[in-house]
Amino acid sequence: MQTNLLPATNSSMALFCLLIPLLPFIGFIINGLGNRSLPKSLQTLIGCGSVLASFLISLYLFFDFNGQSYAVDLFDWINVGNLRIPFSFLIDQLSLVMLLLVTGVGFVIHVYSAGYMSHDENFGKFFAFLNLFIFSMLLLVLGSNYVMMFVGWEGVGLCSYLLIGFWNKVTPYNNAAKKAFIINRIGDLGFLLGIFLIFITFGSVSYGDVFQQASQIHEVNQPVIVTITLLLFVGAMGKSAQLPLYTWLPDAMAGPTPVSALIHAATMVTAGIYMVIRSNVLYTLAPGTLEFIAIIGLATAVFAATIGLAQNDIKKVLAYSTVSQLGYMFLALGVMAYTSSMFHVLTHAFFKALLFLGAGSVIHAMSGEQDIRSMGGLRKKLPITFITFLIGTLAISGIPPFAGFFSKDELLAQVYEHSKIMWAFGLLTSFMTAFYMFRLLFLTFFGTFRGTDEQRHHLHESPASMTFPLIILAILSTIGGFMGLPAVFSENHILSKFLEPVLGFSRAAVPSAFEKAHLDHATEYMLMAISVAVAVVAIIAAYITYVSKRTVPADEKEGTFGLHNLIYNKYYIDEIYNAIIVRPVMWLSTGLYRFVEKGFIDPIVNGFGKVTLAGGRNLRFLQTGAIGFYIFAMVISIALILLLNFVIR
Repeated sequence: MQTNLLPATNSSMALFCLLIPLLPFIGFIINGLGNRSLPKSLQTLIGCGSVLASFLISLYLFFDFNGQSYAVDLFDWINVGNLRIPFSFLIDQLSLVMLLLVTGVGFVIHVYSAGYMSHDENFGKFFAFLNLFIFSMLLLVLGSNYVMMFVGWEGVGLCSYLLIGFWNKVTPYNNAAKKAFIINRIGDLGFLLGIFLIFITFGSVSYGDVFQQASQIHEVNQPVIVTITLLLFVGAMGKSAQLPLYTWLPDAMAGPTPVSALIHAATMVTAGIYMVIRSNVLYTLAPGTLEFIAIIGLATAVFAATIGLAQNDIKKVLAYSTVSQLGYMFLALGVMAYTSSMFHVLTHAFFKALLFLGAGSVIHAMSGEQDIRSMGGLRKKLPITFITFLIGTLAISGIPPFAGFFSKDELLAQVYEHSKIMWAFGLLTSFMTAFYMFRLLFLTFFGTFRGTDEQRHHLHESPASMTFPLIILAILSTIGGFMGLPAVFSENHILSKFLEPVLGFSRAAVPSAFEKAHLDHATEYMLMAISVAVAVVAIIAAYITYVSKRTVPADEKEGTFGLHNLIYNKYYIDEIYNAIIVRPVMWLSTGLYRFVEKGFIDPIVNGFGKVTLAGGRNLRFLQTGAIGFYIFAMVISIALILLLNFVIR
């Protein structure tokens, strides 16, 4: 964000900004109301068309952008005392990049959904929820203040709940949706407290006001700034699935596969990264918080990667890889490599969406089977899915020239400058990533088919509505990395140069933080060579194990040895959470219900009701309809009042 923020120069620009989130919202309304009545073709047109239109408008704004940030004030939203919060949008380099990511990848996932969900009875409702998800995410990235970001933040939380539990007749899916909702509320509390503290400290929640004032501070690690950044990061930990609030994300795959792709690649999990980058001046002023973020990110990356080594559910492997890659992004944020983190957000969106949609194509062909031990030899039956999945696997493994290589190499080089130990653990994570991803690829597409005869006869390539998005994402996963070529190849890092103004306030606040010594070319070559060599060794190890030796992971019934069992069961983290948090809370809730609500509150509330009923039941006998009786009662009442008045005197 630049230090000067200008209003939008004309009304058409304001209209375009408004249309970007509004169109998906209109799609949500129409498809939501017409779920049962509109034909599927029209629902598809509305669902996909609205997001495509938002993407095209975003593209127009991107190419029309002249480098100067501007705000679009629509109306006064909240105006209480000293608090004034306008409903306004901010267009700058960061929001433009996020707009293209959300609407571009979101549109491809919408197209894929038209084929994947074509037989679902709630087809229109699904598209309505997808549109609402896109709308919420766009509100999050377009808002010009923390309150609007929080509204979008809560919106994506609600949509993830609705979509993860979309097939709500299945109890485990409902439980996964509730788990995502509750864990995110923990993070949201931290985020909300952070916003309150921002307002108390700066007297405003608008980015422009807050960042302008923060840039005048200069002194680092002030307690109030450290507290604000830590509270905001608690929110990011929940939304972007970092230790210890990560357990909801692997379970989020309970929803339809396009939902997994949307959550894991283009929307929800990127919100935490976006929030930290948007607040970069506050974090630059709190290097203590940054170090904490780097440690959490690295621990998450390593921890999740080890779990990915032993999973046999095709979507679970991808889910843990997402958690691990998000850890990479936070590691980069922790070493102040803001643009490198954003670079990895973009490339990860391409190849992770590709991998999830590819997994959906495999599941579609396998009649719902998700266990890779029951697959094998699918590359001949699903050639397009195989080739595109291979590209995605090469990209996430960091093999040049695919997109993941450039972003991961840049990220690790920044970490190398900060700490050699952190870099070594990052490299270890890279090795594990390449191994478990090629383990997944080899067990799924190589060897002989291990499924049932019924599944064998059902094997077929997915329709064009599903394979076309795979091809688009495969192209992006191949060429996407060229937006950030390393300095040894080119001095023109397109993405870094474009995003540079976003760090304007940070540079003004702490200039010394950006005076790092840059790596010489020889060191860069060495780091790249090591990174690629590590990935290649991992791939060879996976090939020998699962192709040459034809190893197939053992069935749970056969039993597994200690360490493998520990990793396969995800270190029993869910069981530990259940034991120390969920069950005590359930016991407390049950106790409060039985002894407080049933034994104390209910009797009091019901007692008032019973007294009222009894009084009414007895008083009704006074309503006889005889006028003489009423006059008699009135005379007696007047006499009693007079007597009472006399006694009181």
